[in-house]
Amino acid sequence: MRQTEFDGRGSCIRWTEAPGGGPARVYVHGLGSASTVYNAHIAARPELAGRRTLFVDLPGHGISDRPADFGYGLENHAAALAAVLDAAEVTGAELVAHSMGGSVAIVLAHRRPELVSRLLLVEANLDPNPTVTAGSSGIAAYEEDDYVENGGHARVLDKVGHPWAATMRLADPRALHRSATGLVHGTTPTMRRMLLGLTMERVYLQGGLSGELPGAEDLEAAGVRVVTVPGAGHNIMFDAPDAFAEAVLGTA
Repeated sequence: MRQTEFDGRGSCIRWTEAPGGGPARVYVHGLGSASTVYNAHIAARPELAGRRTLFVDLPGHGISDRPADFGYGLENHAAALAAVLDAAEVTGAELVAHSMGGSVAIVLAHRRPELVSRLLLVEANLDPNPTVTAGSSGIAAYEEDDYVENGGHARVLDKVGHPWAATMRLADPRALHRSATGLVHGTTPTMRRMLLGLTMERVYLQGGLSGELPGAEDLEAAGVRVVTVPGAGHNIMFDAPDAFAEAVLGTA
């Protein structure tokens, strides 16, 4: 495990790392998740072995610190992820980023393109104000204190299934609420607009059970390869690990 400061006040973001060749492959989890839980079984596959691999837990999640005075918006998370890559002396990384982590990866690539050579976005959030669910919108629907202190966190945990609840229990409730709120508010320009303007290799992985990806034609026209995985939902790495590994490898 390695760590580096991310907020100027001594709070640390942490990651676990496997040695290997480059370019480094960096896994970034979604809201309320943890990178090793969602990706270690993929990175350990023989066809993906031999690469330097980082599993990053964003602030407020997993093994990283969770300061009460941190913003936890997408820009905040992207700056913390940049601190990891700088501390690890990584440039030109391949980012494998799920859900909210995909949004964070887009912001990072927009701000610091020298850090990223390839984006594999796994059902990343591209637009603000997603449909109200038990996920980001459901969490953000609460006022922060109601979520943290008056049972909102427990009610959300009761609504979500395994494995999300298992990792969500490890996230700090206030950090989780602020992260969800930041995801719902999105960025200016939007994550979709940032993605359209990037020039590195970009792949968007969509689960077939999640329905059609809105705006897929515009993404493909801008050079983003959209890959739909039949029979998979939001957690493609669990639902279709073979197809997920192919996408990471670049053969899907």
